[in-house]
Amino acid sequence: MTKLRALIAEDENILAITLQKTLERLWPELDICSIAENGVEAVNQAFKYFPEIVFLDIKMPGKTGLEVAEELTEEWPSDKPFPMIVFVTAYDEFALQAFEHEACDYVLKPISDVRVAKTVQRLQNKIADRSAPSNELEKMIAQLSKLNPALSGNTQVSGERLSMIRAVVGNQIRMIPIEDVLYFEATDKYINVVTADQGSLIRMSLRELLPQLDP
Repeated sequence: MTKLRALIAEDENILAITLQKTLERLWPELDICSIAENGVEAVNQAFKYFPEIVFLDIKMPGKTGLEVAEELTEEWPSDKPFPMIVFVTAYDEFALQAFEHEACDYVLKPISDVRVAKTVQRLQNKIADRSAPSNELEKMIAQLSKLNPALSGNTQVSGERLSMIRAVVGNQIRMIPIEDVLYFEATDKYINVVTADQGSLIRMSLRELLPQLDP
């Protein structure tokens, strides 16, 4: 059986080493493939090693843990299983935000063996579930892409105008009817699709999107 890999992203070196040693005690089969010191490095290391598990400190320089999670969601190759994300934070109020980003779990600082042990158990349970033949999220993405390539960001589409936009929120797919969109906002290499209840990011430029919209 292939050994599972985990990435730790934590800007405080002592806390990173503490989490690493705790995981080594509680889950010796887990391979800590890298420790990133900031959010930018976390993204780079994630795409270098493609770990099955990512521990993200929420407050990091460069990019926050939440921003890292969003970028991984947008950029992750479709042929690789998306990593299970655990947020690490000193602030309990971030717990809700963590689960809004489809985190598997969150760990509060200071790190304790008891709390990490619970996280390890949850991760192992999810791994067992993932070993089942079907992955509903991956199947949904594949089916949507076949039905309408434009929904998956493919801009080589002409003719029919978009009626729905596929946006990714955490590990979930959100289908947004065009008529529900209040406005599109360009944010670097993404577009923020704003509706009455929330905003959702899609990886596309306005220049690419405009030809697909009904004038």
